[in-house]
This record gives sequence, structure tokens and C-alpha cells, in this order.
Amino acid sequence: MLEMILALYSIYTFMRLYISFMQIGYINDEKRKDPVLMPAGKYTVAANYAVAKEKLSLVETFVDYLMFVWWVLAGFALLASVVQVEGAIMQAVLFLFGFIIVNYVVGLPFQLYQTFKIDEDFGFNKMTAKMFILDTLKSAALFIVLGGAIFAVLAWIISQYEMWWLWGFVLMFTIAVMANVLMPFFMSLFNKFSPLDEGELRDAITKLMEQAGLKSDGIFVMDASKRDSRLNAFFGGLGKSKRVVLFDTLIEKLNKKELLAVLGHELGHFSHGDIWKNIALMGLLLFISFYLFGHLPDELFTQMGVIPEAGVQIAMLMLLVPLVSFVFTPFMSYVSRHNEYAADEFGSEMAGKENLVSALMKLITENKAFPKSHPLVIFFYYTHPPVLERLKELGYDASNVIITEEEKIEEPALPSDGIFAYMDKDDH
Repeated sequence: MLEMILALYSIYTFMRLYISFMQIGYINDEKRKDPVLMPAGKYTVAANYAVAKEKLSLVETFVDYLMFVWWVLAGFALLASVVQVEGAIMQAVLFLFGFIIVNYVVGLPFQLYQTFKIDEDFGFNKMTAKMFILDTLKSAALFIVLGGAIFAVLAWIISQYEMWWLWGFVLMFTIAVMANVLMPFFMSLFNKFSPLDEGELRDAITKLMEQAGLKSDGIFVMDASKRDSRLNAFFGGLGKSKRVVLFDTLIEKLNKKELLAVLGHELGHFSHGDIWKNIALMGLLLFISFYLFGHLPDELFTQMGVIPEAGVQIAMLMLLVPLVSFVFTPFMSYVSRHNEYAADEFGSEMAGKENLVSALMKLITENKAFPKSHPLVIFFYYTHPPVLERLKELGYDASNVIITEEEKIEEPALPSDGIFAYMDKDDH
């Protein structure tokens, strides 16, 4: 059984590595061609940023594989021999803390390199070392309190019920839903949320939400710029806790019409019930994972040199969930891309196609998002359609548009034939 698990994980790792290699080669080829959606210099920078992240992902994927092999061949047995306390639940909690800590320490260099090297070099990172440490300490405190409680309850369920996988699924699915409800609270521990000042923008957003039938807890601006310069906006929370959140970077870079188009897109997700669809898909993935790994034979744990106690079973589930997730990723990504097209259509109807097009162009430029990807990457990982396809669906075919360094895309116009015209703007 252990040989089969190792073989499956090896195939999974090989596929991930292959997709990354294909993506790197594809982007390096594409960046030598005529740029689209952004000037040549920025196009090359965006390509280099994508390649730098993919190369780091390659190394991280390989290290993850080595860690998996180590855990199942020796790591679990070693950790179990070190963690020896009375009480099955405490034993499980401490075992899982040790498992998480080891994985975190191994993954920390990649996180630091991404933040303080790659993101720093490409002008995104605003985080200081002090801020990183404070964020880490806050996260650790939350993990110890909440993670410890969840591990304890799950370990108790495993010790009490033969069909523990079913009740474990119910517990984790409930926690996942509650996490969405409490998300605004958790985020407030790391970022400051200020109510959007009264004025024309606030009135326009409120009117837009009323048209979509959304009642929220308020419209807030998040101080995202203290950590990162990227642009974003989202609806956080569920039920009465829903709130509209705008990154301060988004307000700085987009005009009012573009902001409303972006929010119109997000309102499309609300109107179509996409949040609940995503929760349902996540629930299906959780159920399948708990069912499969709740029926792992004792022989597997014997081969790993451990007893199938609660802590080991939960850790094994955490190790193997990526396998199931990878199999379902193409389907979930396809559903998500379909939802994004529908949200684009909704947003364009609410705030105008030309404004959503203009916003998308600014977003990819400011976020240095390379507009092209290898088909395999799109098939497996893209939760949003490629931006060129999104623009085409909105009536703007940018594939043949070449932009020079001196030119700037700003509010594409909609001519009589329904195709957005590219506007040369000299007024910077």
C-alpha cells in the first residue's frame, strides 16, 4: 500500500513539475513576440515576474515531494517517538503541532524569498521584517488557539466513532463555512479597515449594491498598500457580516467608473450565488477526501512504522489532500472560469463594458500579470479566464494591438459595430 501511495504522489509531483516547465518555456517564447495589453517594457517585466515565480514553484514542488517521502518513510515514526504524552487527544494535538511546525520551517525560506526577493525586485513588496514577524506571531497565536481546538475535537471524533471520517467531514465543513462568516474579524487582526468616506464614490457604490439587491455591513477601505502594491477588491463574509472591501491601491489607480465596473463584477458573483457554489464544491472535495483517507488500511501505517492513532491519521489526510485536489482542480477551475465570464457580463451591464475593459487593462498592468499562459496551466489552475479571452467576450480584441511605451490605454470607446476601439491618448 505504501508503494502505491508513493507512486501516486510521484506521478502527481511529476505532472506539477512538467506543467511548470512548460509554463516557463511558453512565457519565455511569448515575451519575445509583439506585446499585448501593455507596453513592451512592462510586458517583458510581467513575463520575467511570472517566470521567476514559476521557477521558485518548481523548487518548492520538489522539496514538497522530498518532505512527503521523508514523512511516510521515517518522519512520522520519528515524530511519534519524540511526542510521548498521556492522553490520546493531547498526543494527537502535539503530534499535529510538530507536523505543522516542521513543514512551516521547511517552507519558510520559500515564503521569505517570494516576499523579500522576487516581490521586492518587481516593486510589489512593502512589508518590513518587523511587520512580517508580527504577522507570523499573530498567525501562530491564532493557529495555537483555533487549530489546537479543531485538532482536539477531530481527534476526539476519531477516537469515539467508527465512521469518524463522516463526522470529521461535518466538523471541517462547518468550520469552513464559519470561517467565511468570521473572515472580516480575522482580517481585521492584520489590516486596518476604514469606512469609505462619504461622497460621490460611496453614493455610487451604494446605489450599485441596491440595484443588485445586496445588503452589506458597510463599504470599507483596506490599507493593503502597507504590505503590497497590487490592486484588488472583494466582498468579505457571509450573511449579515458581508462587507465591500476596496484596497487603497485600487482607489488610487482606478477612476470611479472603473471601480464601479470592478464592483459590478463582484456583485455578479453575489447575484449568481457563486460563493455558495464554491462552498458546495469545497464540501464535495472535503467529503471525498475524508471518505478516501478515512478508509486507509492499517497495513499502511504499519509500513510507516506507526500506530494509526488520531494524530497520524489527520496528518496523513493533510499530506494526501493535494492528490485529490489536483484531480478535481481542472473541473473546479472550469466552473470558476464559467462563473467569471458570467460575472463579467453582469458587471458590464451594471457599469458599462468600456469601463470594465479599461479596469481589466489597468489591473493586469499594475499587477504585472502576464496576459498569456500555457494551455495546461489554464486547464489546471486558472480560476479566471485568460484576460485576452475575457476582453474578447466583452467585445475588445486586443490580440493585434501593439502599445508603445509612450501610449496609454484609457477607457476604450465602443463604436457602432460593437467592437471596442483602441484610443491613443497623449494626455497623461
